[in-house]
Amino acid sequence: MAVHKIVVVDEPGAEVLREKAAPVTRITNKVSKLIKDMLETMYAVDGAGLAAPQIGVSKQIAVIDVGEGPICLINPEIVKSEGEEIDVEGCLSIPGLRAYVKRSTSVIVKALDERGRPIRVVGEGLLARALQHEIDHLNGVLMTDRMIDVVPQEEEQDEAGE
Repeated sequence: MAVHKIVVVDEPGAEVLREKAAPVTRITNKVSKLIKDMLETMYAVDGAGLAAPQIGVSKQIAVIDVGEGPICLINPEIVKSEGEEIDVEGCLSIPGLRAYVKRSTSVIVKALDERGRPIRVVGEGLLARALQHEIDHLNGVLMTDRMIDVVPQEEEQDEAGE
């Protein structure tokens, strides 16, 4: 397994963040290794989610762990969403920026798991937000495209208890 460099906006190679990622057609050893590397990378940078384009790979693969254990999504699609909530998000590919983003409060996602089996993930709260954020990455959409406002520095410091 390997920790990969995160692709950052405004750096060479960032165009992958704006492309619709290619669907995965077969679960090969290469895809399995990529998933393991993505999980290792996500944990190494203390992220809650990571999409393949964020490590420079244009494939419809995302991994998420919001504290309930890792979830792997291949070719994910949101099939149902409900409610609306504005909350703060950050993004590994946009370091230093935290923004208010409107998202659905609950979603149902269909995808394939790391073995190629069909799964349905029901997400509410933070998991719903993470699912939407990572699926956006697979469609070339960044949080800045959906943000309502930037979180002011003063609020960042208040949240950190400074």
